[in-house]
Amino acid sequence: MRDGFLLINKSAGFTSFDVIAKLRGMLKTKKIGHGGTLDPNVTGVLPVFVGRATKAIDMLERQEKKYTATFKLGVETDTQDIWGKQIEQSTPVRDEEKIRETVLSFKGEQIQLPPMYSAIKINGVRLYDLAREGINVPRDSRKIKIYEIDFLGKTENEDEYKFSVYCSKGTYVRTLCADMGAKLGCGATMTSLVRTQALGFDLSECITLDEVQKAADEGRAETLIRPVDELFSDLPPITLTETQSKHFKNGLGLAPQRVSGVIYDSAFVIAEWQRYSVYSHEGVFLGIGQVEYPKREFKCQKLFNIED
Repeated sequence: MRDGFLLINKSAGFTSFDVIAKLRGMLKTKKIGHGGTLDPNVTGVLPVFVGRATKAIDMLERQEKKYTATFKLGVETDTQDIWGKQIEQSTPVRDEEKIRETVLSFKGEQIQLPPMYSAIKINGVRLYDLAREGINVPRDSRKIKIYEIDFLGKTENEDEYKFSVYCSKGTYVRTLCADMGAKLGCGATMTSLVRTQALGFDLSECITLDEVQKAADEGRAETLIRPVDELFSDLPPITLTETQSKHFKNGLGLAPQRVSGVIYDSAFVIAEWQRYSVYSHEGVFLGIGQVEYPKREFKCQKLFNIED
């Protein structure tokens, strides 16, 4: 099976681990990982990495995500979503202009308290495991950023409203819904959530597990796997000579001033951590490189192609 990634449109009812388990069987490979856990009732973009592409997970810079969510006013649950236990009910605000203004007010930097029903670990224990035992523990609030947020109006359901959000890594949209309800003074709970973008890829680019299964049955599953270098399309590309390619793959440092395309000056005024997508003299993607200090060498940070 070739190295690369799939963009899966996760259906409701599956955990992210369920998706990985199914793909292991379909693709007949064990080395698979995912980027960005989705709760069972959440649907949408789930990037899945195959083979050596799993090494890319901790290197990807575009960690912002986009979602479309709905929330119901006047209801609060222990999980902050409609699938939890109801703990509070009150008269909902029905002034749509006030609701719109409240939703839009969350744009920018925010302080968010992670929910108890989350995968965050405290002293080695997942918060959701503690929550299921009825244990509530102190958590540290986190800084998040809402880059864009749009109010999409009322849905067909009573007291339910819809919005889209483009947010930083670590943002809990159900907590965002609960915070909106708190600001309105009537409480709120998330009723649906779709991740519409992750790692810069849109939902329209995704395929379903059924499509992967069909391709596997027809012996063409490998054609669905996208090349690793697409994950790093935001990095400037450089091409090495034949000798430089061999040195790069063997972990040897290269003189940055001799590598075509690397921004370099002897005074080292340049950004120290600029990374590059590195290609061989034959146009084969090799990996990610950058200038290392204080040795002042251009070296491989992560190698994705180990073939001669």
